Parts: sequence; structure tokens; C-alpha cells
Amino acid sequence: MKISSMTLVPALLASASAFTSRSLPRFAARAATARGMSSSGMPLDDDKMPFYALGVNLAKQVGGQTGFNSLLDEDELEIVLQGFGETLRGTAVSDGNTVLQTYGMALNKILQERSNGLVDRVKKEGEDFIANFLDCNEEAIQTESGLVYYSMKEGDGAQPTVTNNVEVHYHGTLIDGTVFDSSVDRGQTISFPLGGVIKGWQEGLAMMKEGGKATLVIPADIAYGEAGSGDVIPPGATLKFEVELFKVN
Repeated sequence: MKISSMTLVPALLASASAFTSRSLPRFAARAATARGMSSSGMPLDDDKMPFYALGVNLAKQVGGQTGFNSLLDEDELEIVLQGFGETLRGTAVSDGNTVLQTYGMALNKILQERSNGLVDRVKKEGEDFIANFLDCNEEAIQTESGLVYYSMKEGDGAQPTVTNNVEVHYHGTLIDGTVFDSSVDRGQTISFPLGGVIKGWQEGLAMMKEGGKATLVIPADIAYGEAGSGDVIPPGATLKFEVELFKVN
């Protein structure tokens, strides 16, 4: 059986869209380090950057979504890059199809085992975060779905349902404080159909009224699950949002 790169751990390659793929912005990618950058803020001169961009694109399509930086150590990543480079240049001493047929299943097993362990650890960290958040915020409540709702400011306007459009400001972080998306940072509110976003948002916003502000702590099961979202939300991640509800349509 011929094993192609597209068949390797398909569950890891699947990524959920951020809120909705049509009406909401993609989560911002993590900023690059400034080390070795040119005066323009890029690592190479402008005439070379298109080729660098190709490498970035390939890495984000494969490495970013799969989370290889979390699943492989430095030596293993170097071997991956060696195989990629030699195959791309045509200098590999072994036939590529033979390599895949011989070692593809072993690779699947390694990545799946490591991915399962990583997801379990991330979920456990989320559970610990939620427990601590509830201990530190006595007024916070946890619903049957696992959502944690903490009212920061009570509203007095309309209360949305999943059939409404809502206008909000939000600031989304991982439990370590990493910001993955923020309309607040962009300085512009955003409107979208409430029925088209993750379940944690649907439930949390339905508990708010216009003019209100709340913190939502959303476990993976009602967020992006074990797939995560692209290279900014890890598989199994618990998310924390501060949300201000401006308008219900």
C-alpha cells in the first residue's frame, strides 16, 4: 500500500475554523522573533523573502497544524528537515515511496501516541485552571456543559439566543495568558451570528444581556476539541475570553 504524506495522522491535520470561516477573522499567528532580521523587519533581503515565504507556507500547512514542535524533539525535527530537504533537492539515497511504505505506519503510531498524551496533558491543565478560577472567584458559576461564567458587569438590555446576530468586543487567551485573538487589541467590535460560533460562546453569550461584560472559561469539549485550531489553539485547549456584549439583532 502506498502511504502518502496526506494519510499521516489525518485527525491531527484537521483544524477547526476560528469562530466561523466566513464572517470572523482568523486568529493571529504568533509573532516572529527579531533575531537576525533585516532593517525591514524581515530575516532576509526583499529579493529573497518570496522564497522564505514559500518555506513559511509549507511549514504552516504541515508543521503548524500538526503541532510537530510539540510532538518532536530538536534532533527529530532535524531528521524531518533532512528528509524534506533531500527529497526536495532530489539527493535522497533512498526511494521516497519505499521509505513511506516501510516506515509510514511506524510514523503514524508514534505521532498518534504522542498526540494522545499531549491532548490528555493539555486537558488536565485546563481542568486545574478551571478549578483554581472557581476557587478564586466565588461568584463564578459552572454549568453542566463545563462552561465557567463570571459576570464582570451586568447588562440591562436584550438577551440573545442562537438565532440572533450579536455585536461584541472580546479578548481571547490560552490559560497561560497567550493572546490568540482579540477584537479589543484591534480596536474594532465585531458582529456575527451567534449560532455560527463554538458552543461555549453560544451558551455564554445567551447568559448575558446588552451592556454586560463577562469572563467565559471554555473547556475543549465546547471549544475546539481535540483538533485545536490551526497553529494558535492547541488540541484539547481550555480557552478564556473576556466578552462585552454591545448589541443584539
